Amino acid sequence: MNTVLVQEMVRFNRLSEVVQTSLVNIQKAVKGLVVMSSELEGVVSSMLKGKVPAMWAKKSYPSLKPLGSYVNDLLTRLKFLQSWCDTGAPPVFWLSGFYFTQAFLTGVQQNFARKYKIPIDLLSFEFVILDDKEYTSPATDGAYINGLYLEGARWDRDMCLLAEQSPKVLHDKVPVILLQPKKREDIQPPPSYEAPLYKTSERRGVLATTGHSSNYVIAIKLPTDKPP
Repeated sequence: MNTVLVQEMVRFNRLSEVVQTSLVNIQKAVKGLVVMSSELEGVVSSMLKGKVPAMWAKKSYPSLKPLGSYVNDLLTRLKFLQSWCDTGAPPVFWLSGFYFTQAFLTGVQQNFARKYKIPIDLLSFEFVILDDKEYTSPATDGAYINGLYLEGARWDRDMCLLAEQSPKVLHDKVPVILLQPKKREDIQPPPSYEAPLYKTSERRGVLATTGHSSNYVIAIKLPTDKPP
């Protein structure tokens, strides 16, 4: 997972550099030390409106948050990566905190493929929804993940099944999930619903040069007793 960490830190460093440079230049422009360019004017205008500046968004992960919430979210992501760098990989990975989530998923499969000498193109994920408790040790195979929410449905913790959403509740937090790599032929899930996982609630994105969507991540199979 060290490669994933390094790649994530490179991406966030680029974003942090753009944020820091633009703010420093705005301070200089206010003092008359540099010219207030149209880009800097755009940053100031967006900040006054509480929006994420376009200059930042070009280097940023997908986000629909207003400026204040975006900054807090960015700081939380940086803290997550700094802790990972300083103390080692966490027992549970905050999936929502990754810039390029697909790289993490690929890394999990690569570790499993190397360990058991299985071609990675034969692997897929089995999703095991765990109990609501703190996990202090990493998974033996695969990875524990958290930070996901259901919209339009909920996870029934008594029946361990996907169920109808509770009245007046928009989002339901999903318990910790075990991402378990397995050969596709060995995965035999119970009756389940393939819930698409997105980075934002916009539910749309563009195809990047990497071949991945900028918003869609993966389909998670959640057990249910309801027809799809």
